[in-house]
Amino acid sequence: MKLKDQVALVTGTSPNIGGGIVDGLAAEGAIIVAVDSRPENANDCAAYINKNGGKAIGLVCDVTDEAQVKATVDAALKEFGKIDILVNNAAFFNQKGVLNMPYAEWQAQTGVILDGSFLFTKYVATAMVERKTQGKIINIISTAGHQGQPGNVAYSTSKMGMKNFTNSVAMELAKYGIRVNALTPTATDSSESRERAAAWGREVPPLPPGASAGVHNFMRLVPMQRLPKPSDYGKAAAFLCSDDASMITGMDLRVDGGAVAKYWAWDPSQDPRV
Repeated sequence: MKLKDQVALVTGTSPNIGGGIVDGLAAEGAIIVAVDSRPENANDCAAYINKNGGKAIGLVCDVTDEAQVKATVDAALKEFGKIDILVNNAAFFNQKGVLNMPYAEWQAQTGVILDGSFLFTKYVATAMVERKTQGKIINIISTAGHQGQPGNVAYSTSKMGMKNFTNSVAMELAKYGIRVNALTPTATDSSESRERAAAWGREVPPLPPGASAGVHNFMRLVPMQRLPKPSDYGKAAAFLCSDDASMITGMDLRVDGGAVAKYWAWDPSQDPRV
């Protein structure tokens, strides 16, 4: 186990990407601190890890509230004595453009993604420096942060900001032996997320009409002609946190099936060479 007994604090632990990252870290022996603004996400995630032989606690936190962030980090330190890994994953979707997004909604969305990452990095990194922990920090970006997406202005802007946040903090913390990297997901296969929700004991409603068509439209434009699953992100996160990546910092690891690398005009599903 590459991460045995390392304590990993992960924000945004729904059954989707956050849950997949938690599973990937726990599979390599990490102790989990599952953090979410929704109690059911934090607690269900932690309960599932404990039920399956791991070790975890769930903590509820508004990542934009500095006092709550500090209290959450303090609670994790009190419980486990250290934090070795931080994954800044908290985010939410609100797909609106510059013409129709109210300023308050812009502030709310950029606040969760950017301010939440800043606050958790500030307090976790401070604890790492004080304890001389050569920690690992991963910031979850998105292909929407690499390419302009119309009608998704706050999310796209925040995720691109996370890329340079990663670079800046990686340089600042390198002298303490703390590595800071980014991980870029893309549109994600939802089947595994639904399976995880069911495994957590939740009732999983049928997919809404048109959902399969939407997934297919994304999938046909990805060079690999399939979408990653949350577990793909979990394996990538475990690698970045392991000693196998001991000389990697300030990097963005894209787990996107080639989506960002794709030439904009190329439709892989129409390419006879594929």
